[in-house]
Amino acid sequence: MPLLEVNQSRHISASIRLEEATATQVDQYAAFIRASADDVVDNALNYVFSKDRDFQEFLKTPQAQKVAPTLRIRRTVASDVVEQATKKPASGAQSSESVQVQKA
Repeated sequence: MPLLEVNQSRHISASIRLEEATATQVDQYAAFIRASADDVVDNALNYVFSKDRDFQEFLKTPQAQKVAPTLRIRRTVASDVVEQATKKPASGAQSSESVQVQKA
């Protein structure tokens, strides 16, 4: 049995705008809990989402699945390679393993 349990999670980079006072408080809270600003924002949003009962009910509706994305996600080369590796190749296409080897 391993001594450590590592939870794999998929991170993306996204651009958001905050009011200056909010950004300052994110940095202050991150220093207070000795974490990164990214962790503060991620955990704060997850906390709000999990506690909002109306939002939890909304997530169960078909309307929630049809929401148009508005978050500005920044694509990186590394995320593109991972995305390609998880897709099944079309007939006649190279496997994701050979694509990774060629790009490495």
